[in-house]
Amino acid sequence: MKTNVFSRYETGAFFDEMFDRGDDRLIRPHYQKILERISALNPLEYEEKRSQAVSSFLEHGVTFTVYGDSEGAERIFPFDLIPRVIPGNEWSVIERGLKQRILALNLFLNDIYHQGRILQEGVIPREIVETCPYFRKEIIGFHVPKDIYIHVCGSDLIRDEKGTYMVLEDNGRCPSGVSYVLENRDIMKRAFPRTYQSMGVRSVEAYPELLLKTLEYLSPRQSQKPVCVLLTPGVYNSAYFEHTFLARQMGIEIVEGRDLIAIDGFVYMRTTQGLVQVDVIYRRLDDDFIDPSFFRKDSVLGVPGLMDSYLKGNVALANGVGTGLADDKVTYAYVPDMIRFYLGQDPILQSVPTYLCWRDEDRKFVLENLANLVVKPANESGGYGMLIGSESTKAECNEFKKRINENPREYIAQPIISLSRHPTFCNDELAGRHIDLRPFILYGSDLEVVPGGLTRVALKKDSLVVNSSQGGGSKDTWVLKS
Repeated sequence: MKTNVFSRYETGAFFDEMFDRGDDRLIRPHYQKILERISALNPLEYEEKRSQAVSSFLEHGVTFTVYGDSEGAERIFPFDLIPRVIPGNEWSVIERGLKQRILALNLFLNDIYHQGRILQEGVIPREIVETCPYFRKEIIGFHVPKDIYIHVCGSDLIRDEKGTYMVLEDNGRCPSGVSYVLENRDIMKRAFPRTYQSMGVRSVEAYPELLLKTLEYLSPRQSQKPVCVLLTPGVYNSAYFEHTFLARQMGIEIVEGRDLIAIDGFVYMRTTQGLVQVDVIYRRLDDDFIDPSFFRKDSVLGVPGLMDSYLKGNVALANGVGTGLADDKVTYAYVPDMIRFYLGQDPILQSVPTYLCWRDEDRKFVLENLANLVVKPANESGGYGMLIGSESTKAECNEFKKRINENPREYIAQPIISLSRHPTFCNDELAGRHIDLRPFILYGSDLEVVPGGLTRVALKKDSLVVNSSQGGGSKDTWVLKS
């Protein structure tokens, strides 16, 4: 591994993050020090650093849950030691584009639940909004705290074959993954301290402080220190590690529904010292489950009466109720129109071209070209329920044709984009693997984009699916100051 670690590395017909494509395979300047440091490792040194990373994950309980896995639910999140590097000039564009996007999405949600101008003017069909399972007619006319619906957002970015950054989807309900960003950084600072310091990497460690500041900004009681809690579905949730991690980092209580009680329009936390009034709830469960007296009657995860307190303005929720409308993949197709409609600007970050199967013309095209498309259900996540046409059998394609014809509103299709690739150690060999990026945006008194994010890696050869539940791993993301 000493000097020839990259000698057999192939960029392939993809945009490679580290090397320029071509016979000369020129190293991109911002990766020069990474190349030198990785090339200087011998096999024993690399294995020692890898083992230290695994031990750190085990020690800190950095796991995720795979539902329905017969081999066991708890897994260590696979981690690769070669960081993804983003130059400062590239990041500044990403940052501006993400801020523009979350502003437009919040204006959209505020408009939908109040005036509905964008529907009246025909920019978005009313039926698309009203048939979204996450549209909450119960909050029409309700003024959320500070007029902000999405306080924490994780928008997924990809790069196409030309290296252009594009937004693949938005996650405005309960976006997860930021705990891995912080843990990955801690490991990399210990594994490569001199390289990290010499490259001028921007810090991500302030995220818990910024998140707490965002939550406190929403408090209906500003005359005293707000009481904030993190509401979790419990230990069996796939992101439970992250829930406990963030609560601990912020210095707030992590609670389950049974730890809270609503009385006379206020929410209280049960403690050994008695009831304590709660001002802000960072909820990590979907609308359906937060209040069985308001949404799903069979939910045992939520708090009866919570919505009454919320609608009376006595407790704030982050993210707000009804934000799932912005996560709908059909709604996603209209975000560029939202940016133009509400902000009078062109989108800074492109969206992936999207075919909406509810449109007759789009549906006809999709059904005739499944082999060249990715078909996704409008309201699934985690990489579940989708079809990658080029990797599917005739029977699988026929099944999806049936589903699309039966329920066209619930399916979208996009061209198969060759995601950018990054050098990754796989079975002791260096190989290119497809990646994406989930940056995290906080919207409180200020708009903050954490400089970096979760770079997810499709560890399976040629796979385009980076989700942890589908065999993906992660890398640290180094955003340079210049």
